[in-house]
Amino acid sequence: MDGPGADRMTGRPAPAGGAVAGSSIVVTGASQGIGKAVCLELAGRGARLTLAARDAAALEQVAAACRERGGEALVVPTDVSQPGDCERLVRQAVAAWGTLDALVNNAGIDMIARFDEVADLQIFERLMRVNYLGYLYPTYYALPELRRSRGRLVAVSSLAGMTGVPTRTGYAASKHAIFGFFDSLRIELAGTGVSVTLVAPDFVLSEIHRRAAGPDGRPLGRSPMQESRIMTADQCARHIVKALQNRQRLRILSLRGRLGRYVRLIAPGLIDAIAARAVRVGK
Repeated sequence: MDGPGADRMTGRPAPAGGAVAGSSIVVTGASQGIGKAVCLELAGRGARLTLAARDAAALEQVAAACRERGGEALVVPTDVSQPGDCERLVRQAVAAWGTLDALVNNAGIDMIARFDEVADLQIFERLMRVNYLGYLYPTYYALPELRRSRGRLVAVSSLAGMTGVPTRTGYAASKHAIFGFFDSLRIELAGTGVSVTLVAPDFVLSEIHRRAAGPDGRPLGRSPMQESRIMTADQCARHIVKALQNRQRLRILSLRGRLGRYVRLIAPGLIDAIAARAVRVGK
């Protein structure tokens, strides 16, 4: 069974089943967007949170909001593309709460540019360092603690990790890497009690689109999405927390994503056309 261990600092048993009250949970990319919404959702359920992102001031604001909702929160400014930062993140979380029950890998950056228009190839390296290695590094340092607590690993990927998306070549590649890594790790962890959950959102209302790198590598400063027609970060966060609670293997957050997974097997060209249209109309 997936029964958790005891809190080594307090001696209290860690939460059982799907409960997150009292759980020690690290969330990366916690300063804004989906990560912030996940923290607030978990705080409302009584979690003990460790918030990670580069912007310390923004993290403090999120931490204050989490405390108002009934959670506990520790701020650890972290650049997930740096292994040393990720090691320190896990160490401080365990020092504060005595255990680590879950890691929610969520930090990410985006690109919006056709490949043949890209002028700065460093975009692709940055995307892999943040979106892929920025999940690998925290996971590496968290894994011994998660083995002890029989805890939970969550990786927030994207539908772009399951299919090609025009203008998102680098982003989609990094999200495909997340699927490859965590699906492989799940097999390695069989029998340890550590669950691995992959979440694949569709378009979500978030600052990530405004900060997405354009062809020259600089942030676009605007979102190409029809924002009134896409999922909010709060809605996305509720899905992520439910998947975490249930130790769900895969949670796809849109109907077209769930249907597309099967249609792709028999009509891959149709899925290509749907992806192209979705980007063209911004939803």
